[in-house]
Amino acid sequence: FRRPVPLAVAAPAAVLREGDTPNMLRLVWRQRGGGSRLMSTMGLNETQEQIRDVARAFAQDKLFPVAAMHDKLHEFPKEVIADLGDMGLMGCQVSEAYGGSALDSISYATAIEELSRGCASTGAIASVHNSLYCDVIQKYASPDLFDEFLEPFATGRSIGCFGLSEPGNGSDAAAASATAKKVDGGYAVTGTKAWTTNGIVGDAAVVFATVDKSLGHKGISAFVVSTKAKGFSFGKAEDKLGIRASTTANLILDDVFVPETQVLGKSGDGFKIAMKTLDSGRIGIAAQALGIAQASLDVAVKYSTDRQAFGKPISSLYAIQHKLSQMACHLEGARLLTWRAAADKDAGKPFSKQAAMAKLCASEAATFCAHQAIQVLGGMGFVSDMPAERYYRDARITEIYEGTSEIMHLVVASNLIKEYAAMDVPLPASYNPSEAANAAAAEGAQAA
Repeated sequence: FRRPVPLAVAAPAAVLREGDTPNMLRLVWRQRGGGSRLMSTMGLNETQEQIRDVARAFAQDKLFPVAAMHDKLHEFPKEVIADLGDMGLMGCQVSEAYGGSALDSISYATAIEELSRGCASTGAIASVHNSLYCDVIQKYASPDLFDEFLEPFATGRSIGCFGLSEPGNGSDAAAASATAKKVDGGYAVTGTKAWTTNGIVGDAAVVFATVDKSLGHKGISAFVVSTKAKGFSFGKAEDKLGIRASTTANLILDDVFVPETQVLGKSGDGFKIAMKTLDSGRIGIAAQALGIAQASLDVAVKYSTDRQAFGKPISSLYAIQHKLSQMACHLEGARLLTWRAAADKDAGKPFSKQAAMAKLCASEAATFCAHQAIQVLGGMGFVSDMPAERYYRDARITEIYEGTSEIMHLVVASNLIKEYAAMDVPLPASYNPSEAANAAAAEGAQAA
């Protein structure tokens, strides 16, 4: 790695404003003018590079040393998350007025990638908190709720989660069985949400429930609910294959009263909010997958250059070089797709297809690279003395949550078909050998 920007740098006085906290990302953004929200041609601009370097330095100093321990103990990294809050990484795209860093989507993606390179569990915690909670509150909640449900979360003092999936529905989000019954002053919400990242530790959740079943998906509404509300509880913490330092649990709502003011958007907007939110969330998960893929490539290259066989480093063997090349190609292609999706989002362009492509390719790159890393390491890849086995376990979930790979293919294909339907795409004329021969003969006769 080239030397990252130190975490503790003196910020120019002109950059600091009265009442500011030492939010490193915000300072970098202001120093560089916060100008273009788009990456430079085929790469990051200077601001985005500095934000990446800050996140990389944090991962090297704070995550690499403890990731294996947190994974083995299934231990939520409280101190790490507090540090991320101080840096501004728990409110990456939240307005500065509410403690966030107001970063662009590419900067956010590069930060999540670097965190996930150090610890995929931390990347998952930060991605869900930022994309599926903070962004939803900022976009759809009444500003009157920001002091309670946004500012403490953007600064990392509180943790948010996202309750969409249920025990009886996963990919079919429109089949929500949780209900919201209209009562005086609000709603009584009852139901169970499954596979919820940041469950157990979450202080508030975005919850989707059906208000009117006769309207199908148009009868679903979104709510922000305090996990301390009467009737709200968590199920047991799930014992997972990977990302074991993040907590995953059911959200159980038993006649929980939610004030009318805590409806997100309009009543009936829930399904639309969920789909738009998942589009953004998939950029974060793609970035998490990139971090796992990059970490896998790192350990494979390092081990192959150190490990001697047949009197020379195994990196000189064609079979190993072929694996390293494949890993790098999968990784770099997925990274460009992720940046493209993030750039389109910031430009206000449709990005549903791009986000699905990024998530699909990045998650498959993570699984591929982790698998190949173990092959390069051989027996050492199969034991916990080396991190390759953890990368392999962590990678698997990226092809499942926030839309399985199968659903990603559906999203890409459906958007593709719509795009072609809106265009008049000419097809080349069919080639008929006999007609071509006759035409050539006629031209020859005419010339004669």
